[in-house]
Amino acid sequence: MDWLQAIVLGLAQGLTEFLPVSSSAHLRIIPAFAGWGDPGAAFTAVVQLGTMVAELLFFRKDLLRIGRAWFGALRRPALRGTLDARLGWYLILGTLPIAIVGLALENDIETTFRSLALIATTLIALALVLLVADRRGKRRRRIADLTLRDGLIMGAAQTLALVPGVSRSGATLSAGLFLGLERQAAARFSFLLSIPAVVLSGLYQLLDIFRGEESAGIGAGGLILATVLAFFAGYASIAFILHYVGTHSFGVFAYYRIALGAVVLALVAVGAIS
Repeated sequence: MDWLQAIVLGLAQGLTEFLPVSSSAHLRIIPAFAGWGDPGAAFTAVVQLGTMVAELLFFRKDLLRIGRAWFGALRRPALRGTLDARLGWYLILGTLPIAIVGLALENDIETTFRSLALIATTLIALALVLLVADRRGKRRRRIADLTLRDGLIMGAAQTLALVPGVSRSGATLSAGLFLGLERQAAARFSFLLSIPAVVLSGLYQLLDIFRGEESAGIGAGGLILATVLAFFAGYASIAFILHYVGTHSFGVFAYYRIALGAVVLALVAVGAIS
């Protein structure tokens, strides 16, 4: 993989990570369109650390407040009912499903799930789910109304993102909307919920790369460049989507997913890409 590919894929990762369009799908589709090799699941997981640093920086006040409340509640039972202490538990318990399923399906994630036909199908399928959730969701509940049940359901939905094309934010946002959350509440909790899963996944893949058990498909310099670009693009993407959902629906993202999925399916069918 050359420097141009590193730049393009780093920007693609950052711009699409927090939009409900699937960053992992774009990191598979863009190389297929350009005639490049598949960068692989290891590359995707490591470059995601750039967007996660952006997310950690963007939500640093929320995370510090939640962390302090959660640790404080371990010592002081009176704090256990506070929103931040509860959010700490919801994030921890909501991450368990994807951690368990991710380890169980590790080989499929790196091979079978990277089929372009499957990715195109999931792009379209999740788009329809997102459209229904956005139109049918009550959108009356705020983040203060979150319960453990909500956290577990959104955490379970997050496991679907192990298949490129589903979209981590798309799956969790859809679940949140079906649960009656406001768009901004669903988006904020969705972003917070993604942090533990993606950081653990990225570190796990990074260790395998250092041990020589995996290849990121790119040299160290290109990997660093892609990760840095993903950080800056990701920070801008977070700011955009949180502002956007305050006054707009997710329809534009759903229609984009359908169009992209249809194009990929057509090109795969005629053998133009594989």
